[in-house]
Amino acid sequence: MVLQGFQRNFPPLRILSPEQVEQIHEGTLRVLDRTGLAFHDERALHLFADHGCKVDFSTHRVRFPGDLVEKAISQAPRAFQVKARDPRNNIILGQPNVTYFSSSPGNTTLDLDTWEPREPTRKEFCDYITVLDALPHVHRVSGMPYFGFAKVPQCLRFVESCAAKIRNSAKVHGEGGILDNARWTIQMGKATGQEILNYANPSAPLTFYENTVSAIQRYIDTDTPFHFASGPVAGATAPATLAGALIANNAETLGGMTLAQLMKPGSRVWAGNMTMVQNMRTGSPAFGSMANSLHEVCFSQMWQRYGIPTWSSSSAWTSSKAIDFQAAYEMAMAALTCALSGASVVLLQGGLTAELAAHPVKAILDDDIAGMIGRFLRGVEVNEDTMALDLIDQVGPIPGNYLVTAHTRQRWRQEQFLPRVADGLLYPNWVQSGSKKALDHARERMEEILSTHKAPPLPPEQEQAVEDILKDARSYYREKGMISDEEWTLYQEDLSSPDYPYA
Repeated sequence: MVLQGFQRNFPPLRILSPEQVEQIHEGTLRVLDRTGLAFHDERALHLFADHGCKVDFSTHRVRFPGDLVEKAISQAPRAFQVKARDPRNNIILGQPNVTYFSSSPGNTTLDLDTWEPREPTRKEFCDYITVLDALPHVHRVSGMPYFGFAKVPQCLRFVESCAAKIRNSAKVHGEGGILDNARWTIQMGKATGQEILNYANPSAPLTFYENTVSAIQRYIDTDTPFHFASGPVAGATAPATLAGALIANNAETLGGMTLAQLMKPGSRVWAGNMTMVQNMRTGSPAFGSMANSLHEVCFSQMWQRYGIPTWSSSSAWTSSKAIDFQAAYEMAMAALTCALSGASVVLLQGGLTAELAAHPVKAILDDDIAGMIGRFLRGVEVNEDTMALDLIDQVGPIPGNYLVTAHTRQRWRQEQFLPRVADGLLYPNWVQSGSKKALDHARERMEEILSTHKAPPLPPEQEQAVEDILKDARSYYREKGMISDEEWTLYQEDLSSPDYPYA
C-alpha cells in the first residue's frame, strides 16, 4: 500500500538545455576535484583517502576524483519506499512523474487577529498535527511544523515534537536533528513501525562538520533514509549567479552522497534544495523571490539527470507576515513551478514568515493550492469519451445544452478541482451568507477537523515504548547538564498536566 501522490501526465518543465545540464555537471565535478570540500571529521578524511581522494589532513580539505562521484551517483537508489505508521500512508520517493506535498516548517504560531507570533502550547502543537493528518494533500509531515512547544527544554524540543507527531498523525514524518536528537527519534520510529525521514545538511560554503558526519553514520547504521540540503544563499554563501549557486549546492550535496555511498553502497539518500537568493536591501534571504523558483527548476532538472529523488522548498515560506495576498502569490507560484519541474516532494502547507511562523489555518488554505496544482499536473485526458463527439452531435446548436446530460453528471467532478475553503458564491448570495472570506472558511474547517478527526491511537505497547524513549532522553540531557533547574521545573509542570501528552 502506498499514497498515490499527484501523477504528472506531461513532460516536466525545463529551463536548461541538454548542453547546459552537462555544463553544470562538469562544473560541479571540477569544483569537487579542484576546490574540494572541508570535512571536519577524521573518520571521513581517512575513508576518502582510502578511496582515492586527495586529502589534506591539516586543512580538512577533500578533493574528489570525478569517477568516484559518478560511482556514488550510480549506487544511490533511484526510488525507495518510506514507511508510515499506517501502511496506507507509505510513500515512494523517486516514482517517475509523481509529486508529493509536505507541510512546511515555522518556528512559532500566530495570533490570527494581530498577526503577532508567539510560542505554541503542547495542545496547539498537537492540534496542528491533527489538522495536517486530516488534510488530503499533505502526504508528508515536515520535520518542524513548529520548532517544539512551550515549557520543553531546547535540547528536547525535536524529541518531544517527534513523539507528538507520531501520536497525532499516521502519515510519513520528517524530523530535525540537533544534539543527538536522532538517537531517540529513530528509536521512536522503529518502535512504532515507521521510518522517520532525517537530514544531514552540509554548511555553505562547501563544509561538513563532525556532527553532520556522525549523523550520516547513525542513519546508515540504522537504515534510516535521509537527505542533504545545505541551503546556500546566492550572493552570500554561494555565487550570486543562479548557475554558480547551482554548482556550489550540487557540489555540497554530491560530496555528502559520496561519503554515504562509501560508508554503505545503496544507502537511501535524496537531495533537498533550500537555495535562496540574497535580499540585498535587508541582508536576509529573499523568501518568495521568483529567482528561487528558477533555481528550483534547474535543481530538479540536474537531479533528474542523476536519477535521485528531490524535494523543493521555495514554496515553503514567504516574506509576508500575515495570511494575505502576498503570501498566497509567492507560495502558489513557487509551488506550481516546483511541481511542474518534477520534484519528488514540494514543501508547502502551513509555513509563513521566512520559516519563523506557521499555522493550521494557513495549512488548510495551502491544501487547496496543492489540490489545484495536482489537478493541473494530471493534464487533459483525450479519448473517445472525453472528446464527446457523439454527445456534441446529439446536443447540437441552441436550444441544446449539456447540463442535463449523463455525460456531464459522470465527468464534471473528474475534470474540475473543488476547493474546500474558497468562496464561490455569487455576490448577493455571499452577502446573505455573512460575507465570509476564505480565511473565515479555513478557520471554520479547522474547528470541524479538530472536532471530528483523530489519527488512529498507538497500541498500548507502542505508546509505552514512546514514553520510555522520552524518559531516556530526558535523563540523558538532564545528566549532561543541558537542562537548567529552571527549565526542568517548567518542564515538570508540563509533564504533570492531566491531559498529557496531548495538552
